[in-house]
Amino acid sequence: MPAPTPTIPLYSAAAPSIVQAVCPHDCPDTCALHVSVQDGRVVRVAGDPEHPPTNGALCTKVSRYAERTYHPERVLTPLKRIGKKGEGRFVPVSWDEALDDIAARLKAIAARDPEAILPYSYAGTMGLVQGEGMAARLWHKLGASFLDRTICSNAGGEALAATYGGKVGMHVEFFAESRLIVIWGSNPITSSVHFWNTAQQAKRAGAKLVCIDPRRSETAEKCHQHIALLPGTDGALALALMHELIASDWLDHDYIERHVEGFDPLAAKAREWTPERAAAVCGIDAAVIRELAREYATTKPAAIRLNYGMQRVHGGGNAVRLIALLPCLTGAWRHRAGGLLLSSSGWFASARRGAWLQRPDLLAGRTPRTVNMVTIGDDLLRESSPAFGPRIEAVVVYNSNPVAVAPENGKVARGFAREDLFTVVLEHFLTDTADHADYVLPATTQLEHWDAHTTYGHVYAMLNRPAIAPLGQARSNAEVFRQLAARMGFTEPCFADSDEAMALGAFDPARVRLDEVQRKGWSRLGVADAPFADGGFFTASGRAVVDAPGLGVPDFVPNYESVQSAPALAARYPLAMISPPARHFLNSSFVNVASLRATEGEPVLEMHATDAQARAIADGDLVRIFNDRGATLARAVVGGVDGAAARARPGVVNGLGVWWRKYGRDGTNVNELTHQRLTDIGRSPSFYDCLVQVERAAASADSAAAAD
Repeated sequence: MPAPTPTIPLYSAAAPSIVQAVCPHDCPDTCALHVSVQDGRVVRVAGDPEHPPTNGALCTKVSRYAERTYHPERVLTPLKRIGKKGEGRFVPVSWDEALDDIAARLKAIAARDPEAILPYSYAGTMGLVQGEGMAARLWHKLGASFLDRTICSNAGGEALAATYGGKVGMHVEFFAESRLIVIWGSNPITSSVHFWNTAQQAKRAGAKLVCIDPRRSETAEKCHQHIALLPGTDGALALALMHELIASDWLDHDYIERHVEGFDPLAAKAREWTPERAAAVCGIDAAVIRELAREYATTKPAAIRLNYGMQRVHGGGNAVRLIALLPCLTGAWRHRAGGLLLSSSGWFASARRGAWLQRPDLLAGRTPRTVNMVTIGDDLLRESSPAFGPRIEAVVVYNSNPVAVAPENGKVARGFAREDLFTVVLEHFLTDTADHADYVLPATTQLEHWDAHTTYGHVYAMLNRPAIAPLGQARSNAEVFRQLAARMGFTEPCFADSDEAMALGAFDPARVRLDEVQRKGWSRLGVADAPFADGGFFTASGRAVVDAPGLGVPDFVPNYESVQSAPALAARYPLAMISPPARHFLNSSFVNVASLRATEGEPVLEMHATDAQARAIADGDLVRIFNDRGATLARAVVGGVDGAAARARPGVVNGLGVWWRKYGRDGTNVNELTHQRLTDIGRSPSFYDCLVQVERAAASADSAAAAD
């Protein structure tokens, strides 16, 4: 199908021009971009100075987006595998050859059982068109297996919705007026630079910044206070804070009475969690808990910037529910600079035309089985069974790199290495997953296609226009799925919708000013400055809910893997490992950008001197990190020597990710060690709920030689 004819000129071969675009990546900031184009080539990518959340600034990663688009290793022609899976050996083929073969093979599998086909995608782009727009239409018509897309934020998202009725919160810009900001489970210097700029405004105006994080992150070291609790103990800390609010009568009784449903059973539970009890669980001082409770209750307005790091453990959902109730108990929601922000995506629930974009009616009454993306390692290795359904025979991957990012990825790699698994990957580069594909199809970047965007960090609907023509033979995701639908004989008119039509039709005109979106590239939703000052939560009662249906009263849920819950396992693997993102990567995106990878250097493991010295490990040593699931190599970065601050606290190591496996020293990364067990709420991964042991790599080699 020919490319859509744009409604306004997009390119200029004669003079520099600026095209309005949007950052597509998995970040709450969702920046508005100004893409400068000259002679059909992008010469600069900058932040839109008029877009309030962006304010003209970009992170280091996206400011180099042109480098990614013009990367010399970019895939620009369809590729067909000629080597073994995982070798990354391909030959170029035509689009017709690739699409004809793919369609024929998917049709043959679907004739036996369409549920044997599994789409696998996530947030390589957050766009409504190039994400799950045309793709969802195809999968719904085909009757392919559903994918439970839970790998990042679902535990926190469902927990927030259980409490507030939706994924909603305060406005990011009003943190500038807060007098106390608690940054909980977040490293915004890496993951949300625009929020960090706002927090710095508040700091300069006299606000106190407190960071709660097991790791002394770049953010933690720039806050007034860092509380380095043990991974997975956030719920215990929240209960102890509630204990102090109740004991000292720092409650807003009027707000609780009118706007909180079920306070009494929560209060009874909180009374059991003294600061001393929580301190023992969290590995911090009880005095720290008491002082934080006092400051949080008595400083007005106080705001919490909660992020998804703390919900990647067994009890992550319950912890989010408890933390989300804190501003309800103190009445912090009365102020526009008080409350909590984890996600703002719920404000868009009625603003985007989801059913029109994804067309679930094409299922025609069918309910395919659901496969959780977190357990893909196990699921690719399963045989057919009544409980599981048919063996997975085909996987179509787009906007994701599961061989690098999914937990226990030794199993994931083995699953994708199955010779009887037909695998298609839509990609920009030969990632770890693409190396296992039968076909790799060249995808456009954000600078080359249309898209529409909502966000989870602010309340602006946004439109991305292509700035340049697609490079080489690259095609948009939507165009690939459109052409596959045609080859599979699907004739519904929705499969003829162009990318442009889908992008311009993605928003409900009753909620979004479409003229403004088209003129400026963005438009703010009409959300009140202090949305819950008088209650009005999205729940059935309009009140924040404690005793949620099917979930009960939130409580502390310990990690699967900890000294308290698994003492025998902890005796063999005594160190808790978390795996936050390296500063210059975003999940596995940007790992292949040479300048960013050069800045990161190599995979590292941050250790405290106490743990390193006990293992005869020095700063700069190559170390082996291992448990029953596997092992990986990294360079030790040891802190805490001679009283100096350390990134890692005692008992915890930080394996920064997510490196592609092919760039690891031994062809692995930290997800070799993580497990596939799910969170208490939301069916999400427990990446930061992981016990390991660490030894010098040389010592490991010596032991192996002695055994031989």
